Amino acid sequence: MTTIGKPMRLAEPPSLDGSAAGEAAVKVLIVDDETVGRALLESWTREWGYEVITASSGEECLALLEGDPSIQLVVLDWLMPGISGLDVCRRVRENPHGRYVYLILLTGKGDAEDAIVGLEAGADDYVKKPCNPKELQVRLNAGRRIIELERALTAARERLAHEAAHDALTGIWNRRAILDELRRELFRAARTEEPVSVVLGDVDNFKAINDNFGHGVGDDVLREVAHRVQKCLRSYDRAGRYGGEEFLVVLAGCGEEGGIAVAERIRQAVETEPIVCGKARLTVTLSLGVACSWHDASLDRLVRAADLALYRSKSGGRNRVTAALEADFVTSSR
Repeated sequence: MTTIGKPMRLAEPPSLDGSAAGEAAVKVLIVDDETVGRALLESWTREWGYEVITASSGEECLALLEGDPSIQLVVLDWLMPGISGLDVCRRVRENPHGRYVYLILLTGKGDAEDAIVGLEAGADDYVKKPCNPKELQVRLNAGRRIIELERALTAARERLAHEAAHDALTGIWNRRAILDELRRELFRAARTEEPVSVVLGDVDNFKAINDNFGHGVGDDVLREVAHRVQKCLRSYDRAGRYGGEEFLVVLAGCGEEGGIAVAERIRQAVETEPIVCGKARLTVTLSLGVACSWHDASLDRLVRAADLALYRSKSGGRNRVTAALEADFVTSSR
């Protein structure tokens, strides 16, 4: 049972798919302690095409809201034993960071001052009792439009945030985002005294692929390499496109030996199976450099050390994994 003093947490609603807003049935929560009144409201609301669930108290209402993120429309009576409808409004609005819930108060109070009290408590609208069903329907529809608009805006915001952090071609983290991930992981590792390894990989002879087969094929190669890199990682590791044909991998809690093993697994995953691009079957290879934060390196020094190790893989014949040396953490970048 939800208590008055317990802070309320409202989860985000399920994401809408690409269909037009409002096609799916919208769920309405009817809250009234009177059985007859609750049943009448439920009957009307179902006739109008809404999915309906009911509650007989403010406590039950709060518990349902906290447990079911798909509820965003609530019709509730003002006067109820225990937690009143007014208290429910206040409790819901105490958590501004959760999903938005549209609240319609039902009240037998007719004064303008009572309406002001209800709206100030957090209600979005109110309907006088006894209810005129047509009035309640149009007010519910207005609430539905607002909820659908809020969902669309949330989806657009999430889409923009995703696009800002991910590489448009490969779908993995972009350079800024992968460096942010590395910075956060280094900060966490400093507290837990755990290692962090980075792997910097570069597609060998990528310019020749573009020159001989075209940039479209080159794009296909990068997408497939990114896919194969991700398949080699644990769920909490991160991979990003560092630039051009370079990929940066962040391995949490992974020492140098483990980093080398992952880099070798990536190298083999890219080389073993040809990448098919239309009629072309290309054997693609990666050169990789590995550096580990056991050296207490800063982000810049860690990435620079992996870059120098990558350079030795390139100059040593390509298609190989090289670990950074102690000197790489103090040497200027190539």
